Amino acid sequence: MINEHYKEMLGHKSVIRELAEYAAERGREIGYDNVYDYSLGNPSVPTAPEYTREVIRLHEEEDPVKLHGYSPSLGNDKVRCVLADYLRNRFGLPYEKKHIFMTSGATGAIAHAVRAVTKPGDTILTFAPFFPEYMPYINGAGVSLSVVPADTRNFQIDFDKFEEMLTEDIAAVLINSPNNPSGAVYSSDTLERMAKLLRKKEEEYQHDIFLISDEPYREIVYDGKTVPYPAAFYDNTLTCYSFSKSLSLPGERIGYVAANPSARDADIIALMCGQISRGIGHNCPSSTSQLGMAAAIDKTADLSVYETNRNILYEEFKKLGFDVVKPEGTFYIFPKALEDDAVAFCRKAMKYDLILVPSDNFGVNGYFRVAYCIGTDKVRRSLPVFEKFVKTEYFL
Repeated sequence: MINEHYKEMLGHKSVIRELAEYAAERGREIGYDNVYDYSLGNPSVPTAPEYTREVIRLHEEEDPVKLHGYSPSLGNDKVRCVLADYLRNRFGLPYEKKHIFMTSGATGAIAHAVRAVTKPGDTILTFAPFFPEYMPYINGAGVSLSVVPADTRNFQIDFDKFEEMLTEDIAAVLINSPNNPSGAVYSSDTLERMAKLLRKKEEEYQHDIFLISDEPYREIVYDGKTVPYPAAFYDNTLTCYSFSKSLSLPGERIGYVAANPSARDADIIALMCGQISRGIGHNCPSSTSQLGMAAAIDKTADLSVYETNRNILYEEFKKLGFDVVKPEGTFYIFPKALEDDAVAFCRKAMKYDLILVPSDNFGVNGYFRVAYCIGTDKVRRSLPVFEKFVKTEYFL
C-alpha cells in the first residue's frame, strides 16, 4: 500500500525548489540571463582551488580500489582527526576524533543530531524565521517542532517569548546563525544569555536540553566580523556543519556533526550517529569529498562577491522604500513586502521575471527572501527591474 504520509507531502513541496524549477523553465523560454532568479541558495562562486587540486591528485595518484571503497560508517579516520584538530585549534574546545561524525552535508548532520538527542514524541524549539526544511527533518524523527515568533525589529531572539516556550517537554533547541533567511548573526551576549537560560531550565526540569547549532553559513559574514561559536557557550551542543557554502561545493554533500567534548555522553554520540545511519540509510559520504575537504579545511572559496551583492541590494531596497534589516552574514536578504500577502507580492514580481521567495514557509508573514548568490552583473541589471516592478505595481 502507498504511504499516505509521503503522498500527502506531494501537495506541500518545497516552495523554494518549485520557484527554482519555474525560473529554469522560464529561462529556457526567454534566456536565463533575462530571468532574475533569487530563489535558490546555490553558491555562485568557484570551489576553493585547494579542494580541486586535491581531488585531481587523489584520482591520478591513489589506489582507485581503496579510494572509491566504502568509507567507515563514522567517516574517514584521517578526516575526522583533521577536523577535530581544526576545531580544537580554532575554537579552543578539546575535540578528538571520537567527537566527529561525517555526514552528507548539514541536512544529514541535522537528521542525525535530532535523532541522537530526542525520542519520538519530544519537542524541539526553534526561532522564526527558520529554514522550512527543518519541518521534514524533525517530523520524520517523530518529533514536533515548536517555533518562537520572530522579533522582526532585528531578527534576534525575543527572550521573553523564548523563556515562555522553553517548557518541560523541550528536548532540544535548534538555532541557525548566521540565519537563513534573515542574515542575522547571534552575538556573544545573545549566546551567553541563551546558555544561561538553558542551564537554568535543565536544572529546573532535571533533564538535558541539547542545543543543535546549524552553521553552514559560518564563514559568510560581513563588515570584518566573526561568528561566535555556540558550542563555546553551552556544553550540551551538537554542531552541524556543511562545506557547501564555505568551499562552494554543495553538490559534493559533505558535512559533519561535532559533539562538544563536555556534552552529556559526548564520547559516544558519534557512535550513536553511526547506529542512526543504519535506520535512515544516510551514511558513508563520498570518500573523495571527505579527503578533498580535509586538504582545504582552513580555506574558503572567494566569498567576497556576496558582500558586494548585499551592499548593492540593501541600498536599492532602502531607496525603493522597503523596510529591511541589513544582513550581517549568509547570502540572503529578507525585506518586508509592500503588502501583507507575501505570496501575492512574489506572484506580481514574477510578471517582471523577478523570482523571489515568500516568507510564509519561513514562519513569518509579509516578508520575502532574496538569495543573492548570483553574479554581481546580474544583480546590477536587476535593479531597474525591481524599480519598474515596485513603481508599476505599488506607486503608480
